[in-house]
Amino acid sequence: MSFFAAFVKIADPMASSRGSSEAAVAALERQLADKERQLEQQAVALAHSRKIFDRSSEAARIGVWECSLPDNQLVWTKMVYDLFDLPHEANLDRAEILKCYSRESLSELIRLRGRAIEDRTGFTLDAEILTPKGHTRWIRITATVECEDDVPVRIFGMKLDITAEKMMYDQIRYLAEFDILTGLPNRAQFQTALQRLPLCSVGGNAAALLLIDLDGFKGINDTFGHQAGDDCLKETAERLLAACAGADLVARIGGDEFAVLVSGYDSVESVAALAGTVVRRLNRSIERNGAKMDVGASVGVAFHDASLRSDIFVCADAALYKAKSDGKNRFQVHQAPACIDNPKMDAA
Repeated sequence: MSFFAAFVKIADPMASSRGSSEAAVAALERQLADKERQLEQQAVALAHSRKIFDRSSEAARIGVWECSLPDNQLVWTKMVYDLFDLPHEANLDRAEILKCYSRESLSELIRLRGRAIEDRTGFTLDAEILTPKGHTRWIRITATVECEDDVPVRIFGMKLDITAEKMMYDQIRYLAEFDILTGLPNRAQFQTALQRLPLCSVGGNAAALLLIDLDGFKGINDTFGHQAGDDCLKETAERLLAACAGADLVARIGGDEFAVLVSGYDSVESVAALAGTVVRRLNRSIERNGAKMDVGASVGVAFHDASLRSDIFVCADAALYKAKSDGKNRFQVHQAPACIDNPKMDAA
């Protein structure tokens, strides 16, 4: 065999091997390029998803938070910073953040958080905060405890701005429980409070109901108009609150009807003295636009006592009817329970 033939025989496998290596490298480069394109596409998709999440969080006023339990280091999304009126680059000190919570909310947060960590569970809390800029907000906190080898290592969740929801709820509750014109509790709240009124106790603590009906109110409406009537009711409410400063409840329960619940009085005389004060305070003219509107009040009083054959409202209403029948602008006591000092008095 010639030298050339021998060289070709040796070199040919080497060339073939080199070609295979180059092909493998090229294939690997193509795979890497494909992976790089996939990663770029995933990064774009992730950025898009994050953008959607941020926009959704901003629209919903909701943010994500977490706290590492060994060192209490906080991590917030931008919206949580916004909820607390803090710059996005602000350093987060948990002790300082807790100062934003109202006393009641902070107490409940500490209790729920401690129990969740102990039980390896979570919690939900509606909390009130006051931001460094002086804004009062309500936030709904949801939290979940994460464990490693049954050891709590992290607590995380969401914080949602529910200020508008809370304001709407409070408004609905106010409309359900308070009289719009006078701002006093309405009949519904009065009925609830009446059910909780304590019975007269041995030893001298009396609970009583004063029913009040204005005298001359219809004439004010007829003579001066409904706006004057409304002004009269508002003035009456203010006078009642001043006269019954220590009362359990002062309520408007009807058109020109009011009710006062009191407890803790040690004698019929003391309750009667309060009723007399109410009559005197309300039996005064009300001035409006230079005109005097004459109005008065009749009051019926009944005590909350187990010996009553009828309920306290019926008894107070009977006393009120007697006061009006006897000439108005006066009070009448239905009867006094035996458990308190009971001087001789007329009874309806």
